[in-house]
Amino acid sequence: MTSSPERVKIAVIGAGQAGLSVAYYLRRFELVAGEDFVMLDRAPGPGGAWQHRWSSLRLGTAHRVNDLPGMADLGLSFDTADRTLPAREVVADYYGRFEEHFGLQVRRPMDVRSVTNEGVDLVVRYDDLSPQPLDEQRARGFFGRMRKSFQEPPEQAAPRHELAVQFLVNATGTWGSPFVPYYPGMTAFEGRHLHTSDFADAEAFRGKHVVVVGGGTSAIGFMLELEGIAAELTWVSRRPIDWLDRQELDLEGASAAVAKQDEAARSGRALPSIVSGTGVPKNRRIAAGIERGLLVARPMFDRIDADRVIWEGDDDHPASEVRADAIIWATGFRPELRHLSPLKLREKAGGISVGQGASWNDPRIFLAGYGPQASTIGASRAGRMIARQIMAML
Repeated sequence: MTSSPERVKIAVIGAGQAGLSVAYYLRRFELVAGEDFVMLDRAPGPGGAWQHRWSSLRLGTAHRVNDLPGMADLGLSFDTADRTLPAREVVADYYGRFEEHFGLQVRRPMDVRSVTNEGVDLVVRYDDLSPQPLDEQRARGFFGRMRKSFQEPPEQAAPRHELAVQFLVNATGTWGSPFVPYYPGMTAFEGRHLHTSDFADAEAFRGKHVVVVGGGTSAIGFMLELEGIAAELTWVSRRPIDWLDRQELDLEGASAAVAKQDEAARSGRALPSIVSGTGVPKNRRIAAGIERGLLVARPMFDRIDADRVIWEGDDDHPASEVRADAIIWATGFRPELRHLSPLKLREKAGGISVGQGASWNDPRIFLAGYGPQASTIGASRAGRMIARQIMAML
């Protein structure tokens, strides 16, 4: 631990689309990276959460990636990017060039452990994770990290640093906080549990019996990728799939979902799922999957056994079971906010009260990419809004 913390005006935690957007507008206000503000990112390289996604994912097969503000200055646009390359490579390349062009000097890989209120200052404590490469982190996965935390002694402490700031922009997104609901028998399952964040390659499931859990685009993508590779595929969802008879999500539907996110954020409630408020558009690939009987979701199973999932049945539905070698939990993410817990921002309703990107409980703290800003276009707008508010208070 350093004896006295480094001191700057602003810390930005996270260098995904939200953090980079804020940094871009801070630079527009002539603030200097490394002197006026510091960016901390846990990943070993540029690309935000996209660098962790599986290699077969391409641009255009998932949610749209909107351009960062200022990307046009580099002659770059995701609309014209090479769609034959893995999306994670394209995004990492573009974000890396963006960081270099605007001189953002992102410090990585740095893991922020806590943020504390110490009078005038907010103190950010973070560890240098340089010895841990991305491949090792990805291989460990969500369930692997859980097992490691319980089964192995702690590793040698990483170098720890402190940063004293006037303002904090939290742009950590959700990738580091996967959500997996509990079902009876989970610990008795002898096959492989994995979350969306752990999925790397469909070939790992060749000849396996796979159960995919979830009602969003990730679950649908896994079903399409695993078709013809897995020996048997079963799709289950906790709620009926709201199919939309259109190729893409219309602005009216998206606006309604964003409004629900904004209402929840302002009231301090846990944030609802975006997909639950928008439905899933049926593009040609998805429509074909429905037509051939692949994309038909069963209700959620009741429990898990050593090598299968089981529906108990009721008066209207007979009991049944399906063999499972692997269960893929495409059950979403939650905002990654553990490091902010010392600030006691969380409300009894489960969320943080946020309006216009700012915490209502502490005006020095901003949450970029939270709630209604949790999309590439929303994050870009939030960057401008947050940067303006900070400059007004400096």
